[in-house]
Formats: sequence, C-alpha cells, structure tokens
Amino acid sequence: MLNAPRFWWRDRPGLLARLLSPLGWVYGAITLGRMRRPGTDAGVPVICVGNFIAGGAGKTPTAITLAGLLKARGEMPFVLMRGYGGRLPGPVEVDPARHNPADVGDEAMLMARHTRTIVSRDRIAGATLARANGASVIVMDDGLQNPALEKRLRLAVVDGASGTGNGLCLPAGPLRAPLAGQLGRTDAVIVIGAGAAGERVAEAARRQGKAVLAGRLEPEARAADALRGQKIVALSGIGRPEKFRATLEALGANVASERAFGDHYAYTAADVAGIIAEARSGNLLVATTEKDMTKLASLWPETERQRLVVVPVRLVFDDPKRIETLLEGASGAAGAPQP
Repeated sequence: MLNAPRFWWRDRPGLLARLLSPLGWVYGAITLGRMRRPGTDAGVPVICVGNFIAGGAGKTPTAITLAGLLKARGEMPFVLMRGYGGRLPGPVEVDPARHNPADVGDEAMLMARHTRTIVSRDRIAGATLARANGASVIVMDDGLQNPALEKRLRLAVVDGASGTGNGLCLPAGPLRAPLAGQLGRTDAVIVIGAGAAGERVAEAARRQGKAVLAGRLEPEARAADALRGQKIVALSGIGRPEKFRATLEALGANVASERAFGDHYAYTAADVAGIIAEARSGNLLVATTEKDMTKLASLWPETERQRLVVVPVRLVFDDPKRIETLLEGASGAAGAPQP
C-alpha cells in the first residue's frame, strides 16, 4: 500500500482535492449507507475500534490496550481483524509460532503477541470462531464502517496531529464518510496526542454529545534509553511515517536518515542489505516499529541485530477511569454508558 497523498493533510482542500470532491461525495454517501445497516448478533459483546479516515490513527495500540484492560477485568477478549496483507481469508486463530505476515498480515502478527487474535475477511465467521474458542468479548480492530456485526461499543481513534485532514472523503481526502455522519454511528472518540486538528474533531464530537477521551502513545523505556542521543536511520512501513520520526526525535534521537516505505510494505533481503550498508557507513543505529519487526525479524542478520532497535509503543489514557467505565458498560449486560 502506498502512503497517503500529501494533499489529504492540508487544512484547506487544494485544487486537486476540490476536483475529486464529487467522487468523495458519492463514496461517502455509499459508506454511510452501509454503516446504517443492522448487524448480526455475535453472541458476545463486540467492541469496535475504528477510525474515521483511511490510514493510521492508532487503532492497533488502542486495541492492544483495551484487550489488556478487559483481561484485567476477568474477561477473555479475542481481537478480530481482517488480516490485511495476508493470504489466508480465515477464519483462523493466529499462531505466531506457525503463521507469518504473509499468511495473516503484519498487524495480526503483532496483535497475536499480546492477545488471542482471529483473522477473517468474513467478520461473522470470525466472531463465530472466537466465541467457539472461548471469547467472552470481541475487540474488533477496524470495522467502524463494516456493518456485519452488531457492536456494543463503537470507538473512533483520531490522531491529534492530523485529525481528519482536509475534511473531504476518499479520494479527495482521507475520510471514509462525512465526519458528522460517522459521529452519529460512534459512541466515543479517542484522541491520541495533542494538536489543533484533533481538537477540532473532539469539538465536533462533543457537539453531538459523544464522549471524548484523550491519550498518548508512549515508547517503551528500554528503547527510549537505547536511542537517546544516538544518530539513527528511521525505518518504517506504516501509514504515517512522519509520526514515527516525530516520536524518535521526541526521545532525543538524531534522525540522520529516513527510510519510509508504504504501509504494510513487504521487505526484501535486498532492502535489508541496503539499510544495513547505510547504517554501517555512517555508524548509525536503525530504529523501527514493532509492526515492521514482524517482517524484518526473518530477514535481519543476527550479526547485525545489535544495530537494530525496535520501538514498541503503548497507549496511555489521560483519565483511565473514563475508559474503564465504557468497558464496564460494554462488556456487561447493559449498554455502554457515557462517562
């Protein structure tokens, strides 16, 4: 997958965005129509973690955190994913010892290291397998616009720095459907990181009476210590590589070079050889994301492993009690309350 076009992220639509906007109106209307369809009852509560836009906003770390919170409550959560980039249509439970990113996708491989994970292009079949394997609650990673399953709690994740970009729908902008309509099909918004763009989305949510929660992605302390003050190559194949670079710079790393590939990029041995050669010539460390490491692990020579630093991140909520309240309502018999 290619990185999102730069014109999507301008505050005001440019000429190309305006020319494409009629297509966006059609696409958005079709998507909103799908979102309004009734879903199938999975037999257990479904908590959907999605976003309003195409591209990265922090869904996966949010789903990992929510699964951990549900486990702490005594639940048996399963994460249900489409398995983007994987060849297996599913439904199948991801086994990190048996599967690889080519089978189930890089995000599913990452997720399965934290909690039990099902990949399935047919969400109903995936939910059925999760329930058969003992799920007491399903965390649906992505799927806010997918009507297949009835959702007990619908969470939309928003990046504080980028928000909804130019505010237009695909292909004119990053929105999957008009923001106001999507907010109407959402229970709460989680804004990750500070930024005026995210605050504008938060204000729109509040005007519709939706709960707004704030959080931040914190890098693991060990990785932060390893990178502080070091000259590095920033290596990533994610939707918003600039976010990863900003994280590294915030840790005090000196980003001497950036290798930003498309989202879900399938690395080759030649890619790895070139990156290592560059790092050797400049005496640089290579910093990469936990998601990218699911694909790099089998390609990276053990003799160069000390040069590679993986930077896991975790979502930390500013007010943990608010998300606990939402999860309590969603995983219990009652509907989700507004905190």
